[in-house]
Amino acid sequence: MVGSSHEALHRIFQKDPGLLTHALQRVLGVPFPETREFAAMNVDLTEIEPVERRVDTLLRAETDEGTYLLVVESQGEVDGRKRGSWPYYLSYLYEKYRCEPVLIVITQSSATARWAAQPIRLGLRGWESLTVRPLVLGPDNVPVIADERAAVRDVPLAVLSAMTHGRGRNAAAILESLAAALKTIDRDSAAVFVQFVDSCLVDPQAKQMWRDLMTAMQYFWRHPLAEQVREEGREEGREEGREQGRIQQCAEMVLRVLEWRGIPVSDSVREQVNACTDLDQLEIWAQRAVHVTDAAELFVES
Repeated sequence: MVGSSHEALHRIFQKDPGLLTHALQRVLGVPFPETREFAAMNVDLTEIEPVERRVDTLLRAETDEGTYLLVVESQGEVDGRKRGSWPYYLSYLYEKYRCEPVLIVITQSSATARWAAQPIRLGLRGWESLTVRPLVLGPDNVPVIADERAAVRDVPLAVLSAMTHGRGRNAAAILESLAAALKTIDRDSAAVFVQFVDSCLVDPQAKQMWRDLMTAMQYFWRHPLAEQVREEGREEGREEGREQGRIQQCAEMVLRVLEWRGIPVSDSVREQVNACTDLDQLEIWAQRAVHVTDAAELFVES
């Protein structure tokens, strides 16, 4: 079954196909030519015979050096069947379109990335008839962007970083940096990226932290995901008016981030956070909560 994280990993490239070539150039060091135009293509590679074969994303990239077909596969785990299907995809596409196919595998798993990066060699050993070398983007080569300035400089790459590294000890800094960077781009693009990251995060704590961060942002409050979070708040009896609800959720976010990072929260800190009715101040504390080593540092002006 195709899960939401699998869906997100390839839908992001349909929304922003330039991220693909950007990742190849910046992450993998592949000298892929600059692309003038992208076009989405039919992902169904099924033949007349009753065997269904479907790629996740298929894009046509027009460059000064020719036309390439970017075949994107989101891979959650090791799957031996790909030894047969990936060579088939590339051969079929080349025969149908007479364009050079490029296989790109996206994964959140280091083990899966190592497996996917191994060349597929078919034929006589040492004299293979066909060799497939996937280009793999995963947690071992996608950079960890946990600095706000770096995230602002390259928002799409920061999104990819969150999608592949959104777990573990760096998750808080990665997500907080991306949240700040999203405020610097247009709201429509930011809202799409918000959904992609939310769909891709598999760690429950990271997902909750991301939703907390997003509900504190003005543009996101009108997004469908925010409506879902608000609905959850209503079920818990927390919807006491839009402004009051946002204040309460932001206060909860501050405390939740501290607890998630393992920072002890004293009763006095909890009382001061919950008593605050200034949304701007709560957002400042939320940003500090990602970095402080003591909960009392929330209230220390730099």
